[in-house]
Amino acid sequence: MPTIINSTIVMKEHALKANRRSFLKGGLAIGGMALLHPQKALAAGIDRQDENFKIVAGPYLQTNFGNSISILWITNKNASSWVEYGPSADALDQKAFGQSELGLKPAGRINCVTLNNLKPGATYHYKIASKEIKDFQPYKLTYGETLSGNTEQFTNTDTAKDSVSFVMLNDIHDRPKSIPHLLGLDQGAKRDFVFFNGDVFDYQTNEQQIIDHMLIPCTDSFAKNIPFVYVRGNHETRGKFARDFSSYFHHVGHTAFTLGPVRFVILDTGEDKEDTHPVYAGIVDFDAYRLEQAKWLEQEISSKAFKKAPFRIVMMHIPPRYSGNAHGAVHCTEVFEPLLNKGKVDLVLSGHTHRYKVHAPDKNGNHYPLIIGGGPREGTRTITRITATKKDINVSMLDDSGKEVGSYKVTKR
Repeated sequence: MPTIINSTIVMKEHALKANRRSFLKGGLAIGGMALLHPQKALAAGIDRQDENFKIVAGPYLQTNFGNSISILWITNKNASSWVEYGPSADALDQKAFGQSELGLKPAGRINCVTLNNLKPGATYHYKIASKEIKDFQPYKLTYGETLSGNTEQFTNTDTAKDSVSFVMLNDIHDRPKSIPHLLGLDQGAKRDFVFFNGDVFDYQTNEQQIIDHMLIPCTDSFAKNIPFVYVRGNHETRGKFARDFSSYFHHVGHTAFTLGPVRFVILDTGEDKEDTHPVYAGIVDFDAYRLEQAKWLEQEISSKAFKKAPFRIVMMHIPPRYSGNAHGAVHCTEVFEPLLNKGKVDLVLSGHTHRYKVHAPDKNGNHYPLIIGGGPREGTRTITRITATKKDINVSMLDDSGKEVGSYKVTKR
């Protein structure tokens, strides 16, 4: 009997080592999936109580502009969290908490604090803070250690500015080193935001994947000081963690905002497979979701903000054309292209095909220029740089060697 027990122990040790190697290789440990919900972690046999309280990701900035900015970060245990901010590093005289729901302030691990009513063009300094919740009883809450981040800063973009400048990355596909590499090709340029046009991941596995393959590379590169805007690609709709994915971002779906001379419209194009495809087992409804967005888009192109903008740029992962015959791509053409033409949009930015290309306007199809970014492999990766003034939009696409592989200029009609 002792021999059997020892053999079992040895087998378990080998299995554990194999699991560790798998995690280190791919960064996708199955156990990390339960980090969002401590009760699920305990049910899965993952006890994190012996770990020291720490910040595991962030801070990182997101915004839809409009004189507000959201600061996000993640702790390894539940906490009461806030942001201290002010006009200088020595004057963090204001304090903000996450949004209350039904009178209850947040007390979890994923923190999102939005600073509102910011002054246009002003620079702010900020510091994140989290106080560990060690025990949460009905009439007694026990706090533990309080952690604070370093003092960081950002400039609140003036939405009435004369020009806007940003870069687009797309189709990274779980290659986190591509983020700093591509952004390094734009080093020294002053950008208002970074736009991720989908498929940063292959599929959604767990929290650690999101942290290791996006949040840490972004935070290390720019995101403590410059916000990013993000829309899902079709690969972000896949995997067992896809329904938890949006919790880690202030906004990932369709939206619209005005910045400088541009009205930005972002569409979430969903999956490129049929809703009835066996891999989805009947639990998705992307056709209806795209139709809902088409109704929203029709309202948007009729809005005053859209019509009065000098330029209108649409950003969507699956292009409204030139992306094959898969169901989702065809549906995007059917429901979005007529509205984009009707709205006389000036530029569409996409990804998805893994083949960078500049498509000029076509009177029989897209009445607007369509820029499609590259793919995930070396030699196909791209960073697209866009600058817009009241007179024109200039687009320059670089491959991962820094060579310009596409350009386009849109002048005011």
